[in-house]
Amino acid sequence: MAYFPPEHSSYRVYHGDVADTLQLIANRYIGSQPKHPWVFRASHRGAFKRNIDYRYEFDFVEKFPEIRDGQFVYAWAKLWSDQEAELPFSVSCFGPVRVYVNGELAFKSNIQEDVFPDQRSWFRQKLQAGWNHFVLQFEKTGTGCGGHFGTGSIKGLPLHFVTASAERDGQEGWLYTEPLDERLAELPGEGTTEADDPVRWLPQAAWEEAELRRGVFGRLFADEEGEVAYAWTKLVNQRPDGAAVEIAGEHRGALTVYLNGKEVYRSASDSGNYRITVPCGYGVHDLLVRSERPADDAKWDHELRMISSGTALQAPVLVHGFAADWLYTGAFRKGSEPAAADLCRLDTVFEAAKGGTYWRVDQPNTVLRPFVETTHYGRWNYPLGVTLYGLLRTGLKLGRQDYVDYVLDHIEQCTAYEQYALWDKEQYGGAGINHQLTAIDSLDDCGSFAATMLYAMEQRELKGARKVADRIAHYISHEQSRLEDGALYRVTGSTLFMKDTMWCDDLYMSTPFLARYYELTGDRAYVDDAAKQFLLYKKYLYMPELKIMSHVYDFKFDKQNKVPWGRGNGWVLFSLTELLRVLPEDHEDRDELLTFFRELSEGYLALQGENGLWHQVLTMPESYEEASCTSMFIYAFARGVRYGWLTNPEPYVEAVERGWEGLARYAIDGEGNIYGVCRGSGYAFSALYYKDDLPWNLNDTHGIGIVMLAGIETWLLREALRNRNSEHGERTDL
Repeated sequence: MAYFPPEHSSYRVYHGDVADTLQLIANRYIGSQPKHPWVFRASHRGAFKRNIDYRYEFDFVEKFPEIRDGQFVYAWAKLWSDQEAELPFSVSCFGPVRVYVNGELAFKSNIQEDVFPDQRSWFRQKLQAGWNHFVLQFEKTGTGCGGHFGTGSIKGLPLHFVTASAERDGQEGWLYTEPLDERLAELPGEGTTEADDPVRWLPQAAWEEAELRRGVFGRLFADEEGEVAYAWTKLVNQRPDGAAVEIAGEHRGALTVYLNGKEVYRSASDSGNYRITVPCGYGVHDLLVRSERPADDAKWDHELRMISSGTALQAPVLVHGFAADWLYTGAFRKGSEPAAADLCRLDTVFEAAKGGTYWRVDQPNTVLRPFVETTHYGRWNYPLGVTLYGLLRTGLKLGRQDYVDYVLDHIEQCTAYEQYALWDKEQYGGAGINHQLTAIDSLDDCGSFAATMLYAMEQRELKGARKVADRIAHYISHEQSRLEDGALYRVTGSTLFMKDTMWCDDLYMSTPFLARYYELTGDRAYVDDAAKQFLLYKKYLYMPELKIMSHVYDFKFDKQNKVPWGRGNGWVLFSLTELLRVLPEDHEDRDELLTFFRELSEGYLALQGENGLWHQVLTMPESYEEASCTSMFIYAFARGVRYGWLTNPEPYVEAVERGWEGLARYAIDGEGNIYGVCRGSGYAFSALYYKDDLPWNLNDTHGIGIVMLAGIETWLLREALRNRNSEHGERTDL
């Protein structure tokens, strides 16, 4: 099959030149997935938790103990979609539930679903481009009122919803009604405001008058232990002369003011007015206020305003859903609070008098939370792990520091927030960032991305990365399910059919990380485990008659599925090269693993297609030409020749050149798009599932980085052969 007309091929433009082709792919990827920070949203702690399965829990009997049978409660929120799309959703019912999307009924529970709250029901819903309004109708019956609602794909699509009213637009979470005796005559939607709606929407958004009289620190921290709290804003000085600026204010509670971490004012009394001149150059500066709780605790407050023209205050970060200039944190024991110089940051949970605390806004029970709202940048998942690996090696080989920094910054955005994300999960059930990293329960969640992280750590220090690495090493070595012989396998899975299975994919999800962690620590136990896994997986999945691997071994049936899926086999050979690269020469398993590498290479070599590409099902030439497995075989063959693991290099050099030309001609177009990459797979005992039901995706992250890695290894092989031939006084076209 042809993925695009020949005139659109990258080969027509660059004739297979590796450097130009790699730059083309990298530029397209970074251009379509630019750097993007977390999105910070106000979030009400008294609303509904998004649990570990990333579904919101609505329990209205708990929230309204006096609710009567036959009454109704509504929840309302909205969800963004970049384009028209069909997404999976999941519902568990405590009683009758209806889900309306953009005013249309999308789901209605039946009499069985109403009485089995632990049962999940799934439905798919088409969304329009832009905002989509969701209204949930819950009826109180003898079984309860409410349910769980949210994503139907926990790991793949951890959705979070946003409040939909004009007054609170942008906050994370749901608005909800009090119990109603009648159904709503008109559902809320685009343009609905709380002020004009006869229905009262909760949770409470405004302070009561008595709370306002307590002062900002008093109303925020009245119930908190500790005597010290902080407020943080940014001082913006746009005066071109960069002269000192004047600040004025008043306070109730002893006050200290810091600019960029340095003290600029300390009050002499518990209360009063002040006016100070602060040396402050042109630009944006951190302004921090420390306040101590007054002895009488009747009012604990501060106000601060700019006097100088050309100056202003602005929030330290854009807070969606709440317009304010200040963030607040506390309360701390006096003498035990963080240093002022360490407070003006968003990646840290601070130790307060009652445990961990983060920043909040001046609204009842409302905190600041970060969320990842991109499809790629800032996310942590296994396809992105190998994508970033390819992009990082491409940047290093091309001398493109911008590529390198892009990868390192992506990874560090995740690792720097490791402490916060784990705390967020404890507080709110499902973290808004690092959702797989905070909820590791499989090798997919950790090994691939973390292996790239370890490689990235060799380029520069990444905040939080070592702690992440240690946690993942402990998970793989001590928590991940294993058979009695020590083989890693899946005792559970995100779907029932995954239970009690072993996938050849998991060699990539584990052994490259173990090999690199051995390099980091020098602890031979990790490389021993990696070597052991290959020999154990060979025992269960190797098909010696073909010298290739079955995709899955299913212990429910105690047999291989006998389907040689392309990418699954690619993971095996690719990962074996990652291990052999670091395996000590005197390792007891090295000779056996080298033999295994040669046997597999021989088996895959025999199955290369006429266009230089391998097929989705390796033994079915009628299945489509698949780019990711092709890239991994190129990568492994090139390394095998370069490192001397393949004793008869000539056919493998030819296979690499044919494979790279095939990719450049048939799978990479002139704009750097990658075609023919199989989407994420399940498994089956039928080869037709892989052939017909696992289509390819355009620019799928399962393949982008692997294609770049194939190019890198092709380039390095050509250089190695030139160098060898130069030493012998010979010339080569390679």
